[in-house]
Amino acid sequence: MAVDEVKKAGCNALCVFLGNFGPETPETQIAQIFDGPVMYAAAAEEHGNDLINGRGDAYCGMLNCSYNLGLRHLKAVIPEYPVGTAEDIVKMIKDFIPVARAILGLMSLKIITFGPRPQDFFACNAPIKALYDIGVEIQENSELDLLVSYRAHKDDKRIPSVVKEMENELGKEGNRFPEMLPRMAQFELTLLDWAETNKGSRKYVVFADKCWPAFPKEFGFEPCYVNSRLASRGIPVACEVDIYGALSEYIGTCVTGAPVTLLDINNSVPADMYEHDIKGKFGYNYKHTDTFMGFHCGNTPFCRLAPESKPAVKFQLIQNRLLENGGKPDFTRGTLEGDITAGDITFFRLQSTADTRLQAYIAQGEVLPVATRSFGGIGVFAVPEMGRFYRHVLISKHYPHHGAVAFGHAGKALYTIFSYLGVQDLAYNKSAGSLYCDENPFTE
Repeated sequence: MAVDEVKKAGCNALCVFLGNFGPETPETQIAQIFDGPVMYAAAAEEHGNDLINGRGDAYCGMLNCSYNLGLRHLKAVIPEYPVGTAEDIVKMIKDFIPVARAILGLMSLKIITFGPRPQDFFACNAPIKALYDIGVEIQENSELDLLVSYRAHKDDKRIPSVVKEMENELGKEGNRFPEMLPRMAQFELTLLDWAETNKGSRKYVVFADKCWPAFPKEFGFEPCYVNSRLASRGIPVACEVDIYGALSEYIGTCVTGAPVTLLDINNSVPADMYEHDIKGKFGYNYKHTDTFMGFHCGNTPFCRLAPESKPAVKFQLIQNRLLENGGKPDFTRGTLEGDITAGDITFFRLQSTADTRLQAYIAQGEVLPVATRSFGGIGVFAVPEMGRFYRHVLISKHYPHHGAVAFGHAGKALYTIFSYLGVQDLAYNKSAGSLYCDENPFTE
């Protein structure tokens, strides 16, 4: 049997190639029996000199294949134009690989949380039922569980080696509080051990942790730098118990195979800054409303921060004001701060609505090479028609302030993944002249 053969060969994703019209029943039952993602593609006619004995009819066969998949309620990936030559099919498979990686990752994912989702951050309080609907497991824990485990790691023999790793990563200039590193190394080991002990039947773990207001005082530091280090290893740790933020980061990691981050869609770019540093200076003539600043306290991986901004472990300015009365920072130290590296990005999020329906957005753009002159892990972002997208997607559809950021343009794969997961409300930044359903057509 074909499925047995590919399983024995160690395959965990399949491309089913339709060389001719059928047979439609067994070819679709492959997706029913195989326990991984399946893509269907069909052969194009290659020559016009033998359309009697050499005609394949796979163009027709793909229609019956899709009908049978629907008849059996089977999920499958079908490319935008699924018919092609051998060279075309290779390109389809190349596009399928990051999609398959994300689907397989979600099938084996557990999200572990610490602490209740913050009272005044209702955006992070999306219901978790939709996670189970797509096969993701979740384990919710108390902040006290984490504190007890952290204390149990005191004097762990592995701490010095982790400290050494941190020193090497930060360098002399970035390591402003070397006395903090053993505490943070202890916390990193705590999270990694918790993941290993609690992943159960799942292969992969991500975290969504409560990081304020009690955390810094009780643990003795801000967790941001540790969060950034885990994200760089493919284990995103979302701030403020943002479960869907962690899920989105993980999907981005699977798609790109590289570190991602989670940022607040935070503040507008000042008009004088736009006029002096942005207007007319880039290939795409960005309007002021196309720009914004993405920020978080310090969770962005070191490798995603611009060297010229001199990334370093610093202290959380806002928490210092609230918890230490703006005095000399002590337990509010631990953020990783610097300007985010310029280049292409994809801002996106998978989210549950209040009535447990999945929705998602994807917006491709770039981080501009513009100094932010601010604090935290932060960048000046530009997304074409961002102002309209902000109003008619982010606001109209009640999205939270957190968005996942993949480095590079990953919209094609993300769109396929979200469609595969059954997300019906899938938004993106529409071009000028293409109106959103609730957009006022009258400009005057």
